[in-house]
Amino acid sequence: MLAIIGGTGLYQMAGLEVIDTVQPQTPFGLPSSPILRGTLGGRPLLFLARHGAAHQHLPHEINYRANIFALKSLGATHVLGVSAVGSLRKAIAPGQIAIPNQYFDWTRGRRAASFFGAGVAAHVSTAHPVSGLLVDWVAAHAQRLGVPLHLGVTYACVEGPRLGTQAESHFLRQSGCDLVGMTNVPEAFLAREAQLAYATIAIATDYDCWLDDPSQHVTVESILARYRDSLTLVLGLLAYIAAQPLPTIEPAIRQALALAMMTPETALDDAQRAWLDVLRA
Repeated sequence: MLAIIGGTGLYQMAGLEVIDTVQPQTPFGLPSSPILRGTLGGRPLLFLARHGAAHQHLPHEINYRANIFALKSLGATHVLGVSAVGSLRKAIAPGQIAIPNQYFDWTRGRRAASFFGAGVAAHVSTAHPVSGLLVDWVAAHAQRLGVPLHLGVTYACVEGPRLGTQAESHFLRQSGCDLVGMTNVPEAFLAREAQLAYATIAIATDYDCWLDDPSQHVTVESILARYRDSLTLVLGLLAYIAAQPLPTIEPAIRQALALAMMTPETALDDAQRAWLDVLRA
């Protein structure tokens, strides 16, 4: 089943025929918002607002673990996150859409970044942190609709909530990053721990602040204006792809925990085994 995590400006899914609304209590707390469970284009779909239904959670306040765990427990197999980002490349103009294939973690350790710890040890590989098959699937349908995408780009995740300095913007550019945002880490990595196929549809809203022209620097006003303008295009793409059969999931994702676990099964208590079984399902 496909799950969509809506970012800034996307707090409900147009066209979703809602069957029920659930907010499951997870071993990691409550998700950011109630999860809408329904159908879109005749196929089942889950929708969650990453920042909360009223955008009340700052990036470092989001309960990423509860969000991913709740979606997995409700039957999600594939996750598409929608995010507003700043562009660090002139070629990725504000209003355009990109799908990262790599992430650079520039957060500051304020976020619970793994399901593991507290007596359960595992180390998953994130060399290739997104599902290439899911990216190809989105890209192929986008091409059919005439929706241009930037592919093969790197998303730098910063801590926030402040907008970055020009020095930071230049540092990220020189580090090989193409986009900058505040929310895809640890979301992408938790999805891998949950053995979910994951990818981000990123909408460039600005050029961050690396350009010398101050009129091009990121502001909340510019983010919201450009994001709204592009969101209609993204919603049309999501409505189309949601009606299509989902792609297969790479064995390296579906079996991510098979070789990652360090703690033997015999050392787990019942509660640990219960949440781990959800991730391994």
